[in-house]
Amino acid sequence: MYSHASSSGVFRIGGDLPIHRLGFGAMRITGKGIWGEPDDVAGVIRTLKRLPELGVNFIDTADSYGPDVSERLIREALHPTMHRYSGMVVATKAGLVRTGPDQWTPLGRPEYLIQQAHRSLAKLGIDQIDLWQLHRIDPKVPREEQFDAIRYLQKQGLIRHAGLSEVGVEEIEAASRYFKVATVQNQYNLTNRGSEDVLDYATEHGIGFIPWFPLAAGGLAQPGTPLDQIARRHQATPGQVALAWLLRRSPVMLPIPGTSKVQHLEQNVAAAGIELSQEEFTVLDRLGRAD
Repeated sequence: MYSHASSSGVFRIGGDLPIHRLGFGAMRITGKGIWGEPDDVAGVIRTLKRLPELGVNFIDTADSYGPDVSERLIREALHPTMHRYSGMVVATKAGLVRTGPDQWTPLGRPEYLIQQAHRSLAKLGIDQIDLWQLHRIDPKVPREEQFDAIRYLQKQGLIRHAGLSEVGVEEIEAASRYFKVATVQNQYNLTNRGSEDVLDYATEHGIGFIPWFPLAAGGLAQPGTPLDQIARRHQATPGQVALAWLLRRSPVMLPIPGTSKVQHLEQNVAAAGIELSQEEFTVLDRLGRAD
C-alpha cells in the first residue's frame, strides 16, 4: 500500500490551478552532471509513468536539464497516454544555458527567453505552458527587460502563470509590477534556511514556494540524532521526515523531490502521509536553524 500525493494537500497556483503540494523535480532524470541522456532511459520512463498512479500531478523541469532531455522524456512518458498531461501540471524554466556537465550560465536576453518558451512548448507538445519560470535573473541584462519578456509571453497566451527562481523579496516586488508572480523557487530545506524571509513573504501573499534540494538534512540525518529518532518513531527515513517537515512549515510549500527510480519515488511520496506532532516539528525547526 503506497501513500498518495493527495495526502500532502492542495495548492492553487496563481489562485486557479490546483495541484497536490508534493510534486516531482525532473532534473535527475538526465545524465551525470545534468547532461545528456540518463543511464537507464527505460527506468526513467517507468518512474515518470508512476507519477499519476501515486497522485503526483505537478512536475518541475527546465529547458536546461540535459539540455532538452528532461522535457523530451516527460513528453515521451506522459503525453501520448494522458491526452496532453490531463490533470497534470508540467512547469518548466528558461534563463540558464549549458556549456557542459554541471556548468550553468545565466542568459536573460528577452529574445532568448521568448525563443526558449516557444521551444519548450514544442518539446512538451502543448499550446500553453501552465507555469513558466525564469531560472535566474541575468545580472548582465536589465531585469526589467527580462520581466517584460515574461509579461509578453503571458499576453500572447504562451504561458498561463509565471514564476521566479533564486530571488529575494525585493526582486519579487519588482517583477510584480510586470506580472503576477505565481511561484518562487529557491533553495530551501530543513538545514538551509537562507530564504526564510522569502518563504514568509510567499506565505503572506499566496505565492507558491518551491524548495529545491528539499531532502537535504545535513548532519541531522546521522544515527542517534533527534531527526533519526523521530524518523524511527514514524517508521520512516530521515529524508521522508525532512519532506514532512517542509509540508508542515507553510501551506504554500511545494516540495519537488526528484529521482530516476520508481522505488525512490514511492519512498518520497510516502512522506505525504507522515503527520508530525507540533513538538516534533518544533524540535526539528530549532535543530535545523542551528545546524
